[in-house]
Amino acid sequence: MPRPALFFFNEQDSESLGATFSPVVVNQLSLLNAGVAMGLRDLGDARAAVVRQLNEARVPVTAWLLLSRDEGYFATHTNVDAIELAYARLLEWARDQRLHITGLGLDFEPDIRELDQLMARPATTLARWLVRRGRGPLVEQARSRYQRLVERARGEGFTVETYQFPVIVDDRRAASQFWQRTMGALALDADREVAMVYTSLLGVAGRGLLEHWAPQCRAIAVGSTGGGVDPFPKLTWPELERDLVVASRHASEVFIFSLEGCVEQGFLDRLHSVEWE
Repeated sequence: MPRPALFFFNEQDSESLGATFSPVVVNQLSLLNAGVAMGLRDLGDARAAVVRQLNEARVPVTAWLLLSRDEGYFATHTNVDAIELAYARLLEWARDQRLHITGLGLDFEPDIRELDQLMARPATTLARWLVRRGRGPLVEQARSRYQRLVERARGEGFTVETYQFPVIVDDRRAASQFWQRTMGALALDADREVAMVYTSLLGVAGRGLLEHWAPQCRAIAVGSTGGGVDPFPKLTWPELERDLVVASRHASEVFIFSLEGCVEQGFLDRLHSVEWE
């Protein structure tokens, strides 16, 4: 079984990037032929310098659009205006800084403020989400606008990725919008749909759910090794290696969340020795 194409999510503010993207790490990424989906938490000179460093090492960079917490952080059904503005700012920044960005990433999750509420009051938040099942017209309007953004980005030379909870697979199989109305997923025609199957979030059921969803996914994200906004325990190396091998049996493209977690835990060197068979 050949090794899948590897990609790493990175979700850091600019001042933290230098510690992650050292010359050694950039060289490791190059040796792995890996790409980076960089969360654009800010657009400054320090981030541009890191992207330029990756460009020089021929490491592909995808611009993962993120918003402020007040705007919801992720792409949702109700913040399309803000995502469109973020895309316009990305184009201007990349042009002014003379950066080569190969892809655009849209991360469909609930508003981060709702996720905060879910952690504090799970029963109340879930009940409110279930009430939203009747908002089909809003979902369809958002889908239409995001699809136009996808086509625009393709026309401007980007490969477009969507990052989705794997329940999108269940919606598609059932010809339903249940999970899209409830949890903020959104079925789009993109170049790559990445199912985020993070066993660190799923507890004891995680491994079984990964094996359940993996055969239905062309690209899978595994994790978390650290970083990001979730408070859950992080994967150990044996757990990450297991998830990588399971995902690679079905998906030719595997994402890891996150690069900074892998660097902190010393996982990058170990990726060269994974027994993909």
